[in-house]
Amino acid sequence: MGHRQILTCLFLLTFIPLSAKAFPPASPAGGNYLVLDGVDDYAVLDFETFRYLLPDGTDALTFEAWIYPTAPPDTENTVLTILYQQVDMVIVKDGENWANALNIEPPKGDLILLMSSYLDGKFGQTISFPIALVPNQWQHIAYQLNGNQITMIVNDFVATNQHGQPLGHDRDPRGLRPKDFVLGGFGKIIVLPGKPPAKSFLDAFTGYIDEVRISKAVRYDVEKKGFTPDDKFKDDAETVALWHFDELGGAEKFLDASGNAHHLAGKNGAKTGIPLAVEAEGKLATIWGRLKQ
Repeated sequence: MGHRQILTCLFLLTFIPLSAKAFPPASPAGGNYLVLDGVDDYAVLDFETFRYLLPDGTDALTFEAWIYPTAPPDTENTVLTILYQQVDMVIVKDGENWANALNIEPPKGDLILLMSSYLDGKFGQTISFPIALVPNQWQHIAYQLNGNQITMIVNDFVATNQHGQPLGHDRDPRGLRPKDFVLGGFGKIIVLPGKPPAKSFLDAFTGYIDEVRISKAVRYDVEKKGFTPDDKFKDDAETVALWHFDELGGAEKFLDASGNAHHLAGKNGAKTGIPLAVEAEGKLATIWGRLKQ
């Protein structure tokens, strides 16, 4: 092998691992995942067609997903929306206000997860326990309501409180908020009621989402440990919606595996991606084999 070929191979050996870091590792559930660029793309169930996923007054539910966030909110007033409608899963930059309200130590980091649900017959939402997330890493998150007990889960970390109330529909009687079910946010300012009116920037989530399941049942026993899922979510009689995002890379329609026909539509470029890091590792092995010859 000539000196030029050796130098080229050594360069590629250095370059490819760095390139692979630009992509997430394979999803813990396997297969493809939803790719969101954090600009204006999202996946949606149009409210006029699908309405709400769970009945008014539901008092047992679980919303869960695998997420891989790659960017923090721009400002303290910006909310990155992972999932939005009857239950909200959002990322904020500062969890101190919520921590002070609960009289707990504020979580550290630029990615603070908040999860809450909207109350039956009232204007308001359940108290959210702030939990730190790790950027550039897959994490399983879940919000669970069991009677008056709320459970918030990140991997094997669990936070519970007793301020739950049945799920409600009338979250916004003035019609100021979007009613669509979305993954990935709206990328626009929503004006909230008040004097003076408050503004909240429901920004687009940047990163990757996989295995979203909505259930009309409690999925996790909080008394047990080590319940981070290690496979794809299963469909059963309690499953209302389930998206695996295992369509071919580049797909913009995401099928509901629950059989309830809640098929998500990708907007503004939201699509499935392929775990390219695995492909890069294959190329690296090929180059190393050639280098040894």
